[in-house]
Amino acid sequence: MRGETDQQRSQPGTARVDSWVWAVRLFKTRSAAATACRGGHVRVNGVAVKPAHQIKPGDEVRVRVNGVERIVVVARIILKRVGAAIAAECLIDKSPPPPAPEIVASMPRRDRGTGRPTKRERRETDRLLGRTPD
Repeated sequence: MRGETDQQRSQPGTARVDSWVWAVRLFKTRSAAATACRGGHVRVNGVAVKPAHQIKPGDEVRVRVNGVERIVVVARIILKRVGAAIAAECLIDKSPPPPAPEIVASMPRRDRGTGRPTKRERRETDRLLGRTPD
């Protein structure tokens, strides 16, 4: 390709979303990233995507990992898994901070195996989480 530098040729313009989220270390394995995509836990620009969806710099990627939502913006496309320092340069993290430990500790906990929550317990949990009834 005429007029391109070696660096432009070595940096692709797009990548598969499952490959990219694995390469920037949001998932431990690529198969876990693909499974999350198929399960609807990965959104690109607000739309749930399949693993083969192509992303480009500037796209917003929302990933739900272990119950925590990570919001990142693609800064650079990489195809191979790299070290943590380099991976951090390839994304802009816009995730909200995790909840304070005091809030997490005040959440009602149910003993394992006690069954489903009662209507009163569910309403108390919803009130604590700031959810409104539908």
